[in-house]
Amino acid sequence: MSIRYILFDLDGTLLPMDQEVFVKAYFGRLAAKLAPHGYEPKKLIDAIWGGTAAMVKNDGTLTNEAAFWNFFATVFGEDVRKDEPLFDEYYRTDFQLVQSSCGFDVRAAQTIAALKNMGYTLALATNPIFPAIATESRMRWAGLNKEDFVLYTTYENSSHCKPNPDYYRDILAQLGAQAEECLMVGNDVSEDMVAETLGMKVFLLTDCMINKHSKDISHYPHGSFEQLMEFVRTQ
Repeated sequence: MSIRYILFDLDGTLLPMDQEVFVKAYFGRLAAKLAPHGYEPKKLIDAIWGGTAAMVKNDGTLTNEAAFWNFFATVFGEDVRKDEPLFDEYYRTDFQLVQSSCGFDVRAAQTIAALKNMGYTLALATNPIFPAIATESRMRWAGLNKEDFVLYTTYENSSHCKPNPDYYRDILAQLGAQAEECLMVGNDVSEDMVAETLGMKVFLLTDCMINKHSKDISHYPHGSFEQLMEFVRTQ
């Protein structure tokens, strides 16, 4: 079955970044923004990591957004939900300065444009642990926008996370696609290449590769944006 749909990861794939540098800048600015509102920085950051873990463990019974805030409320109390607008304000303002911790590769937008012109349907399969406002910002940092994709996953519209295969099953259901019609492109061996277990084709973009478990990548098609385009043309 030939490829009709191409799924792309965002962070480290379309948007070059060193994840540790990005996370440090992201948390640093968030802590500074919320400290005047009574959030002790370490407690805040620990709670965000805990909320992230709750999203990763989400079994699909609620949205990732609900999983995050349910955990967050166990740390700070139910009244914390009234502060959601503070977080939204952070993403509109200070979070935009985190762009300086990321790189930029013009080939990302060029590749997306070329694939659209070739008739492929594109989806942004970024781990849905961020709200839409933050995901849309990171798209722009990569030279892209939400209209480039028929679907992009956020914590509001998703109920699973990578590396759970159910995350990819959810995308297939939303696209109305068969796994064999899809190609997943990403930089994280554990989180992105797991799509292969469902029958999707995969391509490992190696410019900012993450391989936490030092897996052998030789059996995955892999390489640069140019090599990705070569791979797509052979399918």
